[in-house]
Amino acid sequence: MRAVQTSLHTLFGPAATAAEAAVGVDLTGRVALVTGGSSGLGLETVRVLAARGASVCVTAIDPVAARAALKGIAGVEVEHIDLFDRPSIERFAAAFLKRQSRLDILILNAGVMAKPLIRDIDGHERHFSANYLGHFRLTALVWPALLAAPKSRVVVLSSRAHHLCDVDLDDLDFVRRPYDKWMAYGQSKTANALLAVSLDERGRHHGIRAFSVHPGMIITPGIQHLTRAELDAFAVLAADGTPIIDPTRDMKTVEQGAATTVWCATSPMLDSIGGVYCENCDVAPVDQDSSFGVRPYAIDPQRAELLWQATARLTGIDITRP
Repeated sequence: MRAVQTSLHTLFGPAATAAEAAVGVDLTGRVALVTGGSSGLGLETVRVLAARGASVCVTAIDPVAARAALKGIAGVEVEHIDLFDRPSIERFAAAFLKRQSRLDILILNAGVMAKPLIRDIDGHERHFSANYLGHFRLTALVWPALLAAPKSRVVVLSSRAHHLCDVDLDDLDFVRRPYDKWMAYGQSKTANALLAVSLDERGRHHGIRAFSVHPGMIITPGIQHLTRAELDAFAVLAADGTPIIDPTRDMKTVEQGAATTVWCATSPMLDSIGGVYCENCDVAPVDQDSSFGVRPYAIDPQRAELLWQATARLTGIDITRP
């Protein structure tokens, strides 16, 4: 079923915060898993989910630092995972399934951005591996826990960077074409949007709905490796180096940036919807040219299925379509 990118005309706007998006939501008894949940957008997402009553498992490369960052937030546990490292994903998933009988909310938040070329142990390019393949593996491996919940949701962090390019199904790992860190990042975020389409297709008959999210342009620790010149090219910093906050131009605080993620994870408005790309706490418009909305190729079900089949061959993991 094709994703229907139709606005729900929510009462939220670009300046809405994650806490505001979750007002009235009761997550008591629900289990959530958030990758990269100890800094930036992930930390704010965890904070709000826990405040609404959820038990939250946070994955992090450095569990010690993550526990320090999450100190004082009740109902949170931290486990190690490196999405660039296949064995660590497999170990985490096996342990998670042993101790958790259900998973109500899975938020695929962690990621890397505009990094130099590095390949994982299987030869996959870093952005494709960590941002997309790692989350594909994790989701497929914990799928039994998602199935065990009466209703569950998967939220995949995409980005407006998907505007940069479609996925290159003939060269996903930049083997034949010259490597470009921005194109690699953009491809991984298009892949994440397509992942939500495929997951929703496989899960909706079982009560699992999936969404992809553009959070906005937020200055977080994940982009601190960029040079001042690179940041200035995006016009996101004031002359004194502080972030410019203007939600109408997509420049948001962390609290505002996490809003759409939390909305997709919890809003009853989305109970009968899935496979859509969202921004500003609403379903985004399809747009071919502007700087807002979603490009048609990032929600195309045929492209999503082709990418899924290619990924299943690469990983040896699959989820059967109903």
